[in-house]
Amino acid sequence: MPRKKTNETYKGVGRRKSSVARVYMTPGTGKITVGDKTLDEYLPQEILRMVVKSPLVVTGTLESYDIKINVYGGGLTGQAGAMRHGIARALLEAGDDFRATLKSEGFLTRDSRVKERKKYGLKGARRAPQFSKR
Repeated sequence: MPRKKTNETYKGVGRRKSSVARVYMTPGTGKITVGDKTLDEYLPQEILRMVVKSPLVVTGTLESYDIKINVYGGGLTGQAGAMRHGIARALLEAGDDFRATLKSEGFLTRDSRVKERKKYGLKGARRAPQFSKR
């Protein structure tokens, strides 16, 4: 369902661990805002900023869209993964020709790994109490 209008807004929802990111993408100059901050202000580590921008870099659309992101839940790493997932989904809505590239890079797959719950009788999810024969 490619839609090519001038003032079109493309939407995508990304999830990772317990983080959820809602992404709104409009044709523009490549400005990325998270809440009311820029991406550089929101994510202090360069590696996390690279994670967020990776779908745009792979498709060659880094300076083609202005992106507004609302993200909540989890920590910064989970939020960065959620933003990446949301941007990839919004790019799919912008043009179907990106699908093969995004899929081969693994950006469309929702990373389902979450923290395992603690079980009774154990000290953690799998950590058993120390055993002593005597």
